[in-house]
Amino acid sequence: MADTVREIERKYEADDDIQLPDLTGVDPVASVAEQGAEALDALYYDTADQRLAADGITLRRRTGGRDAGWHLKLPVAPGVRDEVRAPLSDTPPAELTALVRSRVLDRELAPVVRLRTRRTVLVLHDASGAPLAEVAQDEVRAHRAGEAAEAGGEPAEVRWREIEVELAGGGGGGAGLLDEIGRALAAAGARPSSSASKLARALAETGQYPARPRKGGVEGSGKGAGKGSGKKSKKSKKTEKTEKGRTAGDVVLRYVREQVRTIVALDPGVRRDLPDAVHQMRVATRRLRSAFRSYTKVLDRAATQPIGVELKWLAAELGVDRDREVLTERLHGALAEVPRTLRLGPVAARLRIWSQRRRVGARKQVLAVLDGDRYLSLLKTLDALLEAPPLHRAAAGPAPEVVARAVLKDYRRLARRVEAALAAPAGQARDEALHGARKAAKRTRYAAEAARPALGRPAKKFAKRTKRLQQLLGDHQDSVVARGALRELATQAQRAGEGAFTFGLLYGREEALAADRERELPAVWAKVSRPKHRAALRP
Repeated sequence: MADTVREIERKYEADDDIQLPDLTGVDPVASVAEQGAEALDALYYDTADQRLAADGITLRRRTGGRDAGWHLKLPVAPGVRDEVRAPLSDTPPAELTALVRSRVLDRELAPVVRLRTRRTVLVLHDASGAPLAEVAQDEVRAHRAGEAAEAGGEPAEVRWREIEVELAGGGGGGAGLLDEIGRALAAAGARPSSSASKLARALAETGQYPARPRKGGVEGSGKGAGKGSGKKSKKSKKTEKTEKGRTAGDVVLRYVREQVRTIVALDPGVRRDLPDAVHQMRVATRRLRSAFRSYTKVLDRAATQPIGVELKWLAAELGVDRDREVLTERLHGALAEVPRTLRLGPVAARLRIWSQRRRVGARKQVLAVLDGDRYLSLLKTLDALLEAPPLHRAAAGPAPEVVARAVLKDYRRLARRVEAALAAPAGQARDEALHGARKAAKRTRYAAEAARPALGRPAKKFAKRTKRLQQLLGDHQDSVVARGALRELATQAQRAGEGAFTFGLLYGREEALAADRERELPAVWAKVSRPKHRAALRP
């Protein structure tokens, strides 16, 4: 069974004559204890084209030291990685190779570099004796390994010295302590490392082709490995404002690559059952499929339509777990608002058992999908798509004109569905029409988000208004699904001889909520459909 350790660390280059300063002068360090020297021998694995290194990931088999075994390091944020550990074995463990499958695809993992390190560790403690951080002085020797050595010839061994500072227990004294230690090391002559990891430096210094982010991969910094695209940096915001001169193909492919990167990066998180990973991965599949459908003038539909079918399948499979999670939270939240005097029978227990049964089945299904051949084939197809995008002639045209037409086309489709929903009779017909409008709102929103680098603030504002519409329609649809679940729970309770009163009460509340959303719809739609908002999208 693999264990996971959160690493928060900083690395420094150090010349041979540098002496560590007295770190007891760093607040709140009260004492320093030397752990003695360790001899570490690590063999690093990767594909021939360094797909792991390109994404800031390392996979190694290490002997010696306190944590001998297999280590897979997955980037979380700059200076932060999750190290997933497994016991020693002759070949990479299946529980670790599964976590890199979305990067490796069906390529072989083989040794690329061998690192032998003499490590001396100092443990920094506070006044109470609690460990704050570890400072490791490493004398490193590196050379090529396996087929990499055979292909390039055995180079001379390269050596260097570096210092690692890692917070104890993944937290310790916090980033402020790392800053203080860094200043003390800088005063002694140490420099922040120019390499993200020992492997990155070893690859460069042993003469192997340096790994660079792939078009379809995740950037080497590891950003996006947690919750998808995240917040945009100041640089990326500025870039958006200056991209109006780029082609439609540039803008659309940028968005497509972002979604593919997100799917690939979130795969390990879904397997590890990290919070929100399933949801974010499902959103990325929907955004990607939406881009294929919205921008048919840019990307050849003959090539993207079959991929869209597979993305729809993946989103549906991921949705089994995500929909269960959302529904469970909704029902538990609604039950918590019911006065205790109206909770008749073992309502909470029945709801908990019902939810747990669904979760176990959904979790197994998601893992089976990620381990299956169909999903692997989809990842390989997306990888190939980004290497040779199927662009139409319009892709070479000015981005603002091309993407604005695509957004407005999706808007017109949305308008037809909203008007049809408003005119539909109450009941199942209206529920289905509102659900169709919700899907159209989502597609329009995604199209506007993709167009933002070319259209700027108008696209941002339009996407925001459309998102509000989507959320209202989504809440209505969630109410429809919740009522179906409540009927099921009430039936189970009756068959077991329990009262169904509370489930009926919750059903009535969901009906009232759905009616509220239907009354709110015309006003929310009016904000989206104003002619001046559409006019602002036209370049």
